Amino acid sequence: MLSDIFAKRFIELEQKSEALPFQPNGGGMQGSNVSAEFWCSWATSAQNLIKAVFGEGSPHYQNFKELYDDCSGYDYGVRALQGLFRSAKEDFEGGYVFNVDLRVSGEVFGDFVVMAKHALSEGHKDVAVVLASAALEDTLKRFAASKGLSVTSSTMTEVVNALKSNGLVSGAQKSLLDAMPKIRNYAMHADWEKISEPDVNSIIGFVEQFLLTNFSP
Repeated sequence: MLSDIFAKRFIELEQKSEALPFQPNGGGMQGSNVSAEFWCSWATSAQNLIKAVFGEGSPHYQNFKELYDDCSGYDYGVRALQGLFRSAKEDFEGGYVFNVDLRVSGEVFGDFVVMAKHALSEGHKDVAVVLASAALEDTLKRFAASKGLSVTSSTMTEVVNALKSNGLVSGAQKSLLDAMPKIRNYAMHADWEKISEPDVNSIIGFVEQFLLTNFSP
């Protein structure tokens, strides 16, 4: 899971932060500093991690980036960066952040939807339905897994049934989902003549709405 990878990386960078070699300023200046080769390396990795976990528009990332851009290695700047990093780590470990697996997955599958739309607009129905079907199946599996369901080796029909039986989809979603496995199977078995443009649009529309509802903070 991405959250496990991120947790491990937070610990690694915390250790690297604590080991930054502060040296007294020369020339009679008070305070200390860290050589750029050390603090820039740590701060770049920390900024990348914060962006991946919280998103580019988050206060965690924006504040860290602003300080990083102004930092020149003096103790007050580096200490401020360390403080923001600790704050981000604490919020992550405390669970005060949207499920990162779902957010990152949502971004990836959102790209699939965009590509499927583009392919369909250019008359490539078969390409579009493959992209949309792949996004749909993986989206449903990741959503089910985030709710504690074991669906890694399940067929799409089994995933849909698991979601329905656990009350994780309801109303119009249930009706729409009933038709999805059939379209997906047509696509995976290259039965192109059995797939219409409205079929492809229905999958694209469903995935779009599902991502907005379940994969966005």
